[in-house]
Amino acid sequence: MQKSTFQPSRRSALGLLGATLILPRAAFGAEIATLSGHAFGTTWRLVTASDVDIARLRPMIEHLFGEVDRVFSPWRADSIIARFNASSTEAPISNAELANVTEAALTIARQSDGAFDPTVGPLVARWGFGPIHEGGAPDWRGLSADAEMIRKTRDDLTLDLCGIAKGWALDRAADRIEEAGVSSFLLEVGGEFIARGQHPNARDWRVAIDTPDASVGASPTIRLPSGAAVATSGLWTQSYRLDDRLYSHIIHTGTAAPVSGALRSVTVVAENAMSADGWATALCAAGAEAGPDLATSMNLAAFFLIEDGGVLRSVETGPIHEVLL
Repeated sequence: MQKSTFQPSRRSALGLLGATLILPRAAFGAEIATLSGHAFGTTWRLVTASDVDIARLRPMIEHLFGEVDRVFSPWRADSIIARFNASSTEAPISNAELANVTEAALTIARQSDGAFDPTVGPLVARWGFGPIHEGGAPDWRGLSADAEMIRKTRDDLTLDLCGIAKGWALDRAADRIEEAGVSSFLLEVGGEFIARGQHPNARDWRVAIDTPDASVGASPTIRLPSGAAVATSGLWTQSYRLDDRLYSHIIHTGTAAPVSGALRSVTVVAENAMSADGWATALCAAGAEAGPDLATSMNLAAFFLIEDGGVLRSVETGPIHEVLL
């Protein structure tokens, strides 16, 4: 596996889409081949050089995403995470993959002071966005995970990893593709991207931040060094408007209501897709004021779009300037 040359920080959806990242038209051409499919209620796409036998990778990718879905999907009654949500404190669940991602989620919850909360599922469902209709009040401190086991301190605590598991799946798929002998490619799942190697034109891969508001001008473009990943969370998708208020699928646990305010999206570039995914969710939940402050304190490469007087303005943190074009 190629190590990322982009190192934004040295500190230690599945089903839901929050991403607004797109491939610029310039990313395609006669030298490019693409392979695509469906997973996690969204789509995936692999882009690589045209001389790669890309079709042979489909069975492996689809098998991997199927396995991920059987572990992490809260929409499936037979998933491992659904079994954990139905379990009691007396019956911890043993699954290394679920424990690994839960441990990462709890790290971000702790570092973000609960802006990222993997126990928020019942609140998400209450506002019409998720499937976890049973369960008590969120409390990420009531969860614990080690190498194999996940435990909870209350029977009614539930786990929802939609804000980070898609990134983890993207990392695993990129590893498998590289192990299959393809060293340069761009892989997308639900608008999140990870890059390995380079574009056939011998440059870094590039993605654009989709900005429906024309006031921003041309969509900002991000270059992805080999190994780097990017994710966006925001209100462009998976939201609804009622009585002139925009309701996001991201819930603020302090208010027990969808995130509101001026923040429209936040894009995070990180050394792996799981970190980019989780931190994009956390920073979006933190909001227009606390989000940039949190990103700065963690030295996160983040790009915020904030609505100010009907016009979008951007806020950049950490080393994001190193990859913005």
